[in-house]
Amino acid sequence: MANIKYNKISRLSQILKSTNLTLPDVFDKSEIVSKGYVNMINNGIIKPVNRGMHVLLPLGFRVLDKLTKLIDREMLNIGAQRILLPALTATKLWKKTGRYEPDNNELFKVTDRYEKEYVLSPTFEEGVCDVLSKLGPISSKILPLKLYQISSKWRDEMKPRLGLLRSREFIMKDLYTFDANLDDATNTYNLVCEAYTKIFKQLGIEYIKAEGDAGSIGGSLSHEYHYLSKVGEDIVLACKSCNYYVNKNVHTQSECPHCNKSLLKHNAIEVGHTFLLDTKYSQPLKVLYKEQNVEKPLVMGCFGIGLSRIMAAAVEILSTNEELRWPSGLAPYTVTIIPPKSGSKEEAAVSYVETINEILCRLGIDAVVDDRTGLTIGKRVLYTRTVGCPYAIILGKSVISKSMFELYDVYNDKYHAVTLEGISDYFMDRNSKEPENILLQENRS
Repeated sequence: MANIKYNKISRLSQILKSTNLTLPDVFDKSEIVSKGYVNMINNGIIKPVNRGMHVLLPLGFRVLDKLTKLIDREMLNIGAQRILLPALTATKLWKKTGRYEPDNNELFKVTDRYEKEYVLSPTFEEGVCDVLSKLGPISSKILPLKLYQISSKWRDEMKPRLGLLRSREFIMKDLYTFDANLDDATNTYNLVCEAYTKIFKQLGIEYIKAEGDAGSIGGSLSHEYHYLSKVGEDIVLACKSCNYYVNKNVHTQSECPHCNKSLLKHNAIEVGHTFLLDTKYSQPLKVLYKEQNVEKPLVMGCFGIGLSRIMAAAVEILSTNEELRWPSGLAPYTVTIIPPKSGSKEEAAVSYVETINEILCRLGIDAVVDDRTGLTIGKRVLYTRTVGCPYAIILGKSVISKSMFELYDVYNDKYHAVTLEGISDYFMDRNSKEPENILLQENRS
């Protein structure tokens, strides 16, 4: 078995993952540790390296990559263009918009060798406006302009905790939109919110869209997207009668403003936020468009989705204390192929592995072979469950006598006996069905 070479197949034995299952020294006694955080460390998804800073290991990066592709697809559908801005933004730009506060200890600040000051950006309103002002004035023919990036952001949290839920470096999709007037900007705002609805519905975790707190970013209209969770640090007020949801910082009363019924408090994890900014940034930074030889400031919106936070929140909500569970389509690998144990009667059936992988590749399904054949099949099935791969195809006792394979639906804990053709039929049938998404709960408009 040691001489078997799997061509173009990911092999579990070759994937870098954690072997030290003790919590690292970067935790201090006051840090809150959740089941999701511990699970992500123990199963090789992330590795803490400093307080509030984590490495995404190969399995974790695969999850991020799948989420990125999902978001890219929906951004493309609304005509957004992907860019990449420098991580450092000149402090003078933040001063122009009134956002720079010298005593703000959450901002990472940098001074270069020429005594120029920068901030390591937590958001990029100033950065995107700066580049457009240098390119402008913008032609009205390309409006509405929608620019987004998916990149690391930074915030010097006083007490980073809960892993990727509140870290000092985090990965976010930030979109910035530019329109000629407020009416057009409002239409664009609604279009982006529809795209967010599609993204969160595809993830399949129950969420709410609530009236939001504009905070330091500002703006005339704001909505937040939340997952309800006991570990959430936001408080959302909910009216069961009329489906009204609002951040407690926006509405301080205990009654619903629409029906006067009592509002219920929920802990929540914010995973998305949208803002209609008007000309708060475009005017001081001179992001202009020309209309009939007159230059006017563009009307902005900004829209964020926290990718690393979605990963952590999903694990927190879906997983057990011992086993990771992922949203639809985000597991590190969809299928684990488990060949026979080395030295067993079924070992000759290992040749089926590449055939099974080819079937899955034709269907667009990603797979990994658990080639640690010194372990029993049972132990490798347990690993598949623990890391959260939704399916396993097992070359067990029936593979020699009947050419039958065990297809294990991990999340539903069901085994199916299938032939090679049956593997294809099973996943084709699965792919033909619409994903079962949990009912969307949105703020009453």
